[in-house]
Formats: sequence, structure tokens, C-alpha cells
Amino acid sequence: MKKLNKIYVLQFVFIILSALFMGLVIDYSQTSSWSFAFTNATKTFPGMYLVTAGVLFFIYIGLYGIINRFFYSTAIFYVVFLIFSIANKLKVLYRTEPILPSDLMFLSNIKELLTMISMKLVVEVAVILIIGIAICIFLERKFGKYLLRMKWPTRVIFLLLAILSLGSFYSANDEGSLTNKFLAKAGRSDFTANLIWETNSNGPLITFLTNIRVNVMDEPEDYSQTKIDSIVKKYKKTAADINKDRPNSNVNKQTLIYVLSESFSDPSRVPNVKVNSDAMPNIRQIKKNTTSGLMLSSGYGGGTANMEYMTFTGLAYNQFSKSLQSPYVQLVQKQTNPENITNQFDTKSAIHPYIGNFYSRASVYKKFGFQTFRNINTTGDLALQYTDTTDGGQYISDESAYKDALWQVNHVKDGQFISLVTMQNHMPYTNKYKDNNFKVSGSGAGKNTKQVENFSKGINLTDASTKEFLDKLDKINKPITVVWYGDHLPGIYDGNSMEKYNVAQHETDYFIYSNKYAIAHGDGTNKINKDTKITDPNGFIALAYAQMGQKVTPFYAMLTKIQEEAPAMAKSTVGDSESLYVNKNTGKEVAYKNLTKKQKELLKDYKLIQYDLTAGKGYSSSDGFTK
Repeated sequence: MKKLNKIYVLQFVFIILSALFMGLVIDYSQTSSWSFAFTNATKTFPGMYLVTAGVLFFIYIGLYGIINRFFYSTAIFYVVFLIFSIANKLKVLYRTEPILPSDLMFLSNIKELLTMISMKLVVEVAVILIIGIAICIFLERKFGKYLLRMKWPTRVIFLLLAILSLGSFYSANDEGSLTNKFLAKAGRSDFTANLIWETNSNGPLITFLTNIRVNVMDEPEDYSQTKIDSIVKKYKKTAADINKDRPNSNVNKQTLIYVLSESFSDPSRVPNVKVNSDAMPNIRQIKKNTTSGLMLSSGYGGGTANMEYMTFTGLAYNQFSKSLQSPYVQLVQKQTNPENITNQFDTKSAIHPYIGNFYSRASVYKKFGFQTFRNINTTGDLALQYTDTTDGGQYISDESAYKDALWQVNHVKDGQFISLVTMQNHMPYTNKYKDNNFKVSGSGAGKNTKQVENFSKGINLTDASTKEFLDKLDKINKPITVVWYGDHLPGIYDGNSMEKYNVAQHETDYFIYSNKYAIAHGDGTNKINKDTKITDPNGFIALAYAQMGQKVTPFYAMLTKIQEEAPAMAKSTVGDSESLYVNKNTGKEVAYKNLTKKQKELLKDYKLIQYDLTAGKGYSSSDGFTK
């Protein structure tokens, strides 16, 4: 009996050591440095490391309680948290973000997700996990009968401890709650505006758990119906002033196309990167002759749907709370009638030449009022018309995507809204394009020179097909305006410091183009020069309406003023501020405290309205603000 008791003790020692070890592994996945992870655990943030290890311990014994087989529980514990660590490391590498609960939605598309990761890495991880699982199965069959087998009361207690441990994080962000107080005493960093810095301090597991419960926005101090009414009244007057100079009152006579060009950004503009040839000569020329500039993105290497959300709604991602990492998944699906640009159109269609439920697009588009959504999963009348890839390309080409957009333009006689989200230039950049003559040098690419060269070739193919697309739109006899933009840079410039090049590595290209018919008939503009040098995705509605000479709602009047007078804004990934503000004249970062009084007043109005439309009482919606 004493011998068995010693074995039981050794089992629990192993569980404790496994929790401590896995805590280090998870921290390593965040920083890619064992010395940094060890320093965090022993000197810098020992309290948070012990909290992580404690949670892992309770999860481990919870699994033991469920399965009642030690080595099987061990296999599941290590498989789950090794996969978590690898996923976190990849996301930090490519997107400068930790794994969050909203990322779990991708598990429903695991097959497609794996195609975006190096097959070598997938095979290596699979082999290691299979070997580990096989060893655990062997050990359980060989020695399992000598190990602790618990009775039901003990198993239930172990499971309840695991549930209580995880469930306690539901109140982690509630000021004054036991969990909040406990984490504060353990040294939790909860006041860092930057999520990546916060995760470096607290660890990826604690960041994941504290983001399970989402707070859409913190309520502004002076939020009330009286305050919202005053803002509505203010911008009704602004709308009236703007509309004096806008000739067009019926947007349904126009066709407005949003083109989100996946990862499109000028590689030659990235610091410390040199490309031997211009990858985008046509688009560079288009930008010279039409409304254009740079777009300040809130993503790097990912976050496509967040940029898409901003372009549809005019709402700023950086003004939401830290816990809201995916408005599509965490906000829109819970809304009844979310404010967005499609509400202004009678006919609205979406096209995405990839699977339809990434970022929950299929359900989100329904919420937004899209009547059709064509993607590779749709069939029959809703099937994509064109699905060719480029030579050496992994995804449906931009040329095919543009053909689908043209089909939709011609399919409807009158005006409409079309959203096209392309896929050609999505990661991984391991394409084997024919005749790729692009050569890249410079320290900015780091170890990814070949990937940047492949990316440059893809951009070049987009460049040619985009010109062809616009040329075809010019031959159509109805007014058409295109808002075209890249959503973020690819996460392949690992030779550059994000802290040093934060602004440059969050700038993509955009232009707003009206076809010949629109310009000839007073429904479009050649080029707006003022306040277009740099914008943000939430500024596109205002710019599109100005381009089309379209009268604005009070809400769009507010967006117009923000586009013209406030700095470009994005959610920051580095620094001590959650928001990155960039002066639209200089292109340089500017601190909030250095904004003018008028700019601060605009941003205050903006934040109040954004809260009202998403997390508040919706006073403005019933007061004629958005119509």
C-alpha cells in the first residue's frame, strides 16, 4: 500500500511539473525566447506565471477526473496545449497578436486553415504529436493498472475544480470581483493599452481566458439621450450645409463597388526592402489620376474582416474595447439591425472567392442585409461564375474575381452595392509563379526574401487585372464608382522592428475611381485632392459619397467631418496607447494630447455615437441620424 501511495504522490508531482513546464512553453510561444520566458517566470512576472501554471494544473486534474486514466489524460493535456502554443507562436509571428477566443471560429474550417500554414510544419507537428500519443497509449496499457484510479466523488471534485478555475475568469474584468482582485495581486497588467505588451506580461493563456467575456465598448462618461440628441441636431445642420453642394440625392441610381484587395500593399514602400522592378505600375498611374492615397490599417498580416467591418459601418475599430477583437464574430451576429452602408441601397451583393464562413461572413452578411453572397461553397444560381487560378497560384485569381464582379454589375439594370473581397494574395507566399523576375534585397525581409518576391509577383498580377477591370467598367453605360483598397501588409517583413516602423508597416494603398459614364453625367469625380493623402477604412464611406457627389445623412456628415479634419486612426499594436493617430498632412504619428480642441471634440462625438449604435441604447437610430 505504501508503494502505491508513493506512486500516487509521484503522479501528482508529475502533474505539477507538467503544469510548470507547459506554462513556460506557452510563455515562450509569445516571445520566442526561452530566456525571456524564464525571466518572466522567476523575476519579472512570477505571480502571473504561477497563475498560468495553477490553471494548467486544474485543467490537468479535471481531465484526469473525466477520463480516470493517467496517461490518456496526459496525452490530451500535452496535445491541447502544444497546439495552443504553436498556434499562438504563428499568430504572433504573422499578425503580432496572441490567440484569442474569437479565433476558435476557425476550427470549423480547419482544413482550409491548414493550407495557409507550411506543410512541412504541419507534418512535423503531426509526427511529434502522434509519437507522443503512441507513447502515452503504450504506457497506459503497460503501467496504467498500477496508477491511481479514482472513485466517482473524487472524479467529480477534480472536474469541479477545473470548471471553477476556468469559470472564475468570466468576472476577471469586473472591477472589484474576487478574480479581478486576485489577478491584480498576482501582478496582472490590465492597464496596458497594447494587447501584445499585455500578453507578454500576463502570458497567452491568461490573456485568452480574460477575453472570453467581451465588453463591446466602455460607456463614455457623458452618454445620455440628451447628449446624443444634441449631437444628432448638430450633424443634421452639418448635413444640410454639405448637401447644398452635392447634386445627387438618390444613391440607388449609382453602382458602388468595394474591392478589398487581399494583402495589397506596395512592397517597395516597406522600410529596408528593395525590389528590382515596380510591382504595381498600373495602379501607381491610376492613383495619380484619381482620388487616392494611403490607408492606415488596424492589422498586420491579418485582420481582414476588421477592415471590412470599418468600411461597411464607418465605425472605428480602435474605439472598441480591447476584448472586442473581431466585430464580425463578437458584435454583429448579436445585433438586430446593424448600421452599415448597405442600408442605403435596395440591391446589395457580396462576392468572396473562398469559403463563405471565415469570420462568420455568411451570417454577418445576412445581418448586414446582403441579398446574395457568392463564394466557393455556394451552388446553383449563387455559384461563382469564374474560378480560375493563376499559374502557380493557390487561390482563385483576382482576374476571376473581377470577372465575377463584372457579371454582378451587368446582372442588375439599376444601381447597386457590391462588395468584393479577393483572395489571390493571401498567405502562404510559397507560390510557384511562372516567370517570376522579381528580386528582393534589404534587411526588412529578414529570412523571408523568397516570400516577398512571390508576394511581389502576386501584386503585379493584381496590378494588371485591376487595370483591365477598370477599363471594362469604363465601357459600361451607367454610373459606377469603385472604392479599392489593400487591407493590410503581409506578415513577412520579419527583419523590421514594428516599434520603429509602426506607421509604415500599417499603410496600404487605396484609390476611389469613377467610370467615364459617372464623370460625364455628374455622378462621379476625377480626383479629390484635399484630405486624401492618408485615411482609414472608416473614412471610405465619406470619401465615396464625396466622389459620387452624393447627399449625406447626418451620420455620414459626421463621418465626412472626421475624414476631413480628424487624424487617421487605427488600433495600435505597439506603444503605450491603444490608438494610433496619424496626421493626415505630415503622415507622422501624433499623440492624442497634441490634437487640436476641434479634433478632440470630433472624436468625442464619434465615440459617443459609436457607443450608441453598438453597445448603447440606440437613441440616434430612432432620431433620423442614419437615414
